[in-house]
Amino acid sequence: MQLQEIDRVQTITKEDFLNKYFKPQKPVIIERFIEDWPAFKKWDLDYMAEMAGDKTVPLYDNRPVSHEDGFNEPHAKMKMAEYVELLKKEPIKYRIFLWNILKEVPQLQDDYRWPDFGLRLLKGLPMLFFGGKDSYTFMHYDIDLANIFHFHFHGKKKVILFDQSQNEYLYKIPHSLIVREDIDFNDPDYEKWPALKKATGFVGHLEHGHVLYMPEGYWHYMRYLTPGFSMSLRALARDPKNLAKAVYNVVVMRHFDTLMRRLKGQEWIDWKNEKAIQRTHAELKIRSSN
Repeated sequence: MQLQEIDRVQTITKEDFLNKYFKPQKPVIIERFIEDWPAFKKWDLDYMAEMAGDKTVPLYDNRPVSHEDGFNEPHAKMKMAEYVELLKKEPIKYRIFLWNILKEVPQLQDDYRWPDFGLRLLKGLPMLFFGGKDSYTFMHYDIDLANIFHFHFHGKKKVILFDQSQNEYLYKIPHSLIVREDIDFNDPDYEKWPALKKATGFVGHLEHGHVLYMPEGYWHYMRYLTPGFSMSLRALARDPKNLAKAVYNVVVMRHFDTLMRRLKGQEWIDWKNEKAIQRTHAELKIRSSN
């Protein structure tokens, strides 16, 4: 993969963000944007266990998608306090994914402020993500192709990003938001996945207090280098093509895929996985011959 470092700035004005990153749809890491938030000093694993310890949280691991799984259906559930204790003791694969902080622990809203990036943020959808050392999310993009602001707390995280123009090289699964789940983006096997050598993207590392901007529809792979957590805020896609694709994903694609899982079971999952290889290698052959 041909990865360049994500731009990094200490802080940024709204005007510079819009002109240098939002309009050209380019990612950036802002290192000192939230130091005046109470969360900057307060938010760590112990604080989350204290504030939300009795809450039951959804957990996900790195098992491949099964036809028996519902859309974003968790693999397990646990009390938050128990989960934090596990994170602190040993590496575990379980992650918290898309946990709605506003709904579950509304008092935590007092710890952060709504930033003004010049975009209208969706205030009903602040989400938290937790993970243990070496846990990771599969390469995917979000169903609504939103502009995402990812605020990282406690620990370190590695991020790899691609825009939608790289779809031909990523072994994208048809009727889905993910790529082949057996690809290790942290250490790719280029003999098995040769198209990845052509993929051009970005790489960066997040630490406590850093903010990552991911433009509309960006593919993202995130690996926890240490136990930690992040919060994402989002703004709707502005590009009409991305908005149309978001509507299609929510209204058509998601329900079609669910129906086919019910009708064909694992055969449907296996067909999609094989089709990802066939389509990607066919496109690679065409491009190599030109």
